Amino acid sequence: MNRRDFLKHSAIGTATMLAKRWTLAGEGQAKQPNIVLILVDDMGYSDLGCYGGEIHTPNLDALAGKGLRFSQFYNTAKCAPTRATLLTGLYHPEVGVEKLRNCVTLAEVLKEAGYFTLMAGKWHLKQEPTDRGFDRFFGHLSGACNFFWGDDSFRLNGQPFKVPREDFYTTDAKTDYAMKFLDEAKEVGKPFFLYLAYNAPHYPLQAPKEEVMKYRGRYKEGWDELRRLRYARQVEMNLFPRPWKLSPRPEDVPAWNSLTEDVQEDEDLRMATYAGMIDRLDRNVGRLLRHLEKMGESENTLVLFLSDSGACPFQRSRNTHLPPWDPESYWTYDKMWAHACNTPFRWYKQNQHEGGISTPLIVHWPKGLRVPPGSVTHEVGHLVDVMATCVDVAGGLYPDTWKGDVLPGLRGRSLLPLFQGKEREEEACLFFHFSDNRAVRRGRWKLVSARGGAWELYDMEQDRTELRDLSGKMPEKAKELEEQWLSWATEVGLSPNQWRKREKPTL
Repeated sequence: MNRRDFLKHSAIGTATMLAKRWTLAGEGQAKQPNIVLILVDDMGYSDLGCYGGEIHTPNLDALAGKGLRFSQFYNTAKCAPTRATLLTGLYHPEVGVEKLRNCVTLAEVLKEAGYFTLMAGKWHLKQEPTDRGFDRFFGHLSGACNFFWGDDSFRLNGQPFKVPREDFYTTDAKTDYAMKFLDEAKEVGKPFFLYLAYNAPHYPLQAPKEEVMKYRGRYKEGWDELRRLRYARQVEMNLFPRPWKLSPRPEDVPAWNSLTEDVQEDEDLRMATYAGMIDRLDRNVGRLLRHLEKMGESENTLVLFLSDSGACPFQRSRNTHLPPWDPESYWTYDKMWAHACNTPFRWYKQNQHEGGISTPLIVHWPKGLRVPPGSVTHEVGHLVDVMATCVDVAGGLYPDTWKGDVLPGLRGRSLLPLFQGKEREEEACLFFHFSDNRAVRRGRWKLVSARGGAWELYDMEQDRTELRDLSGKMPEKAKELEEQWLSWATEVGLSPNQWRKREKPTL
């Protein structure tokens, strides 16, 4: 057995050999970097200050100001598919989405590489985190829960956890346990991998009263003005390589000035709550970052921050006679605000247009980044790249087999060259699918379909807001990309009835 095979198939061998590689004194080798992967839920592309938003996010803005931002990074536009893709480096259909079949998780690979593996937050997949490579877990198995009362899927290291009925808020509790687990990692003396999956700002929109009132009245100018201001800031901060035209307000979203004063009051409260949830989330990220500094680990920790989808258009509100700081309330913010949160793009969570799949990605790593602080890269990246990146950074190895299964090869490519100010050599072809929404992007060209509708072709270098469909002018390019998507769909096991047309799309 050669060294590579030995390291692939022996947990003891992997840990021992990698420890020698990284830590033997006198060899000038650096300690393996820690990795903190922060995933937020249903947050729009433009919500953070460093991506054009007005919400107070000083901790994340500072992280970006000292690090690197991606302007073109993609998720899968939906909660569970994003988590499956993120944790496996494979496309979600080929691992059965929640089932995580015939795959190895990021936690399992990094554990083999000698890491102490930690998770706090939302799981939303089958089994439990402690069944799939995590040494520690606090959070909920469900896709969403009450922010004040939780639900009965909460677990602590594989055991049921009863959520207190008072003095509890999920965003705070997840950070509390993440920091507790980091202290345990310090005691163990291993490098750590922390996956911190916040449920905020997913519905129900619930936040402590003081967070909501901080923003009350700030959204009285409405979504039309909010989009204009956010877009102007994005252009001013050179977030895009060129100022694409701002997408228009969708036809099924009313003009703000057409609403009655009472409706505007309710809408202001709705968005104030959403903003308060992100504000609270940012402060918790700040708590975590300060804890890393106190531990002496901030310099050698790679932090990745991103969202699992674009902003959410679903209208599922109930009990709105109660204020959003009441645990029995259930507010959502639907497409009126969602299209503003996704500025400058079209469509929303679940759709494969840019509004559904575009996420901020902030990278911070003082010892590892070789780009000027505050840099923006316009290189295209995708969730499938995260596994390859973390394994590369950790000095680990992705196995050919796992627990008797022959694994598919990784779909993604390491982002490490971009962290070092270089370019990745090959042009990737990226694929997207959820329900009857689908897309493929290769280089500057993107082919996309919403709700089973006709394919649309866009030049992403000239028109990333997807306003000029070129499929009629360039049918051969559209056909070429369609054939690539269909070939991929067949390869990962999607059947034609999974992209059937169900209803007429609207903007």
